[in-house]
Amino acid sequence: MASTGDILGTGVSALLAYQRALSTTGHNIANVNTDGFSRQRVDLGARTPQVAGDGFIGQGVNVATVERVYSQFLTDQVRTASSAFHQLDTLQQLAGRVDNLLSDSAAGLLPSMQDFFNAVHEVADDPGAIPARQVLLSAADSLVSRFHSLDRQLTDLRGAVNSDIGTTVNEINGLAQAIAEANQQIVTAQGAAGGQPANDLLDQRDQLVARLGELVSVSTVPADGGALNVFVGNGQALVIGSQARALEVIANDFDPTRHEVAFAHPNGSGSISDFLNGGRLGGLLEFRDEVLDAAQSNLGLVAFGVAETLNAQHRLGQDLNGDLGGDLFTSPQPLALANRNNTTGTNVAVSVNDVGALSDDSYRLQFDGVSAWTLRNLNTGNLVTLAGSGTDADPFIGDGLAISVQALGAGAGDSYRFDIQPTRNGARDLALAISDPAKLAVATPIRGTASLSNLGSGSIGVDGVSNVASLPLSGSGGDITLTFDGAIPGFSVSGGPGGSLAYDPASEDGGKSFTLGAPFDGISFTVAGRPADGDSFVIGDNVNGVGDNRNGLLLAGLQGQLSLGNGSASFEDVYTQLVAEVGTVTRRAEVNRDAQEGLLQLSTNARDGVSGVNLDEEAANLVRFQQAYQAAAQVINVADQMFDELFGILRR
Repeated sequence: MASTGDILGTGVSALLAYQRALSTTGHNIANVNTDGFSRQRVDLGARTPQVAGDGFIGQGVNVATVERVYSQFLTDQVRTASSAFHQLDTLQQLAGRVDNLLSDSAAGLLPSMQDFFNAVHEVADDPGAIPARQVLLSAADSLVSRFHSLDRQLTDLRGAVNSDIGTTVNEINGLAQAIAEANQQIVTAQGAAGGQPANDLLDQRDQLVARLGELVSVSTVPADGGALNVFVGNGQALVIGSQARALEVIANDFDPTRHEVAFAHPNGSGSISDFLNGGRLGGLLEFRDEVLDAAQSNLGLVAFGVAETLNAQHRLGQDLNGDLGGDLFTSPQPLALANRNNTTGTNVAVSVNDVGALSDDSYRLQFDGVSAWTLRNLNTGNLVTLAGSGTDADPFIGDGLAISVQALGAGAGDSYRFDIQPTRNGARDLALAISDPAKLAVATPIRGTASLSNLGSGSIGVDGVSNVASLPLSGSGGDITLTFDGAIPGFSVSGGPGGSLAYDPASEDGGKSFTLGAPFDGISFTVAGRPADGDSFVIGDNVNGVGDNRNGLLLAGLQGQLSLGNGSASFEDVYTQLVAEVGTVTRRAEVNRDAQEGLLQLSTNARDGVSGVNLDEEAANLVRFQQAYQAAAQVINVADQMFDELFGILRR
């Protein structure tokens, strides 16, 4: 039979246990709106019973522990979903800014380009009019300014990304240090409590890890004593126990204006940017690598195309002064960036060999340490086939580039690496090379005329030239005269390359094209009709050709010519494709962000369903534990009455 002392001990144990339960329930209710708080519960266990002759007599209840209602799996799901959401949200916001910039009907490139070619058409319609020429120069200057404006805004955005990377890295370092300190507090607290969980400290640490996940994707591994190790990238340790490793922003090995992320180290450390993803930092890096670089390089490709193609045609023309045309634009130059660890004295010269084969990709030129050079496309990962020996006289030729490395004198054991960005600064470096409207070369330098004494119906037309090496003809021996001889049948040529040209009026009167031999191989013309014997035609310099618009028409035709992408795209096609690609990335990021936001909400609801405080449930627990507490107090009261009766009997 249980003694009075047993009943009192049982009642006291229950009173204390339910007092703890009431306190825990009150703690839950008080923190119902505390971010990251996990509801707690008291884990009760029966005391070891006392052995008696008639069986085991219960000794009451013990509080085993106060623990969090917590799921590590659901918490990890929320952190992963949050990290993905913040990466996509950052990407969408930044890509949207580029999309709005490039596609804007007023600020975009296409309106200025259309205005420029409209002005070219106006000059072709009235080639001798100075006002029309002045309008063309103004439109060309506006086009250059639009390139500069777009590039400047993209460059400013690059600076903002660099700044945000630095700010985010500082926030990561602060959170990592806070997690390390939380680890130390948890280990100390749980050690002092005999291993009992420090619930509120654990919640606070989880909240720090969750905030860290919003900045960069992390993984965690529990450690001894209650500590939590945190890793970033592909397994690099950020927090180990009570020690946190600091990240820092460093300059890219090739481009000092490009910020990378690395672990702080007295002797320096390599970039880990390529391994980082998730969170705001992942979004910043993805935007820079996948959107901003491509947009700026693609815009530069259009600038290269405009400069190189229009310059090439303009040089084939003749201006109002009768001089051969020069460059209409100052052509940009490809950017070659040397690795800071290169052997000293390194240098490389890169120029455009074929603008039609040029792309907006980036490349890496590397010496193998023995004798060979390789060029790798960094966007595709493929090696580029190179022609040439790499000397100044015989440069490497590949993907539209001409690369000279002769000045390096590379030898065994030397380390040379260069990043080549062919078009990155194209829009920035484009400039207008002409300020005098009379210098606009809209005429063709030569013309063909029929002799006034001709008796036949033959005609000659010179639509343009493909090079001007032999021009003006006055400096190469004078005019070229074609005299028809029916016995050939064809033309005997005097002046120029001489010789004869076959032409049969009976079968070719619809027209036949000819190209003269070297060094006059840039001169092409067409003869049509039925010339009579002795009829002659003269190809000569276009003296006083102020009303000639043939080269102007060819310049205007470049607007729709497939000059880029190996003959697959015009200037406008390349820019339109850029706008479409940025728009696609923006839209895809927006759709994925919205979907990820839904997944984040579902994950958060699932976690809160387990760990969140439910006031209805806590109110029910409050009533239940209060009743248990009152019942325990009644047990103690009964024990007290039993003691009083027992002492009363003993006093008799």
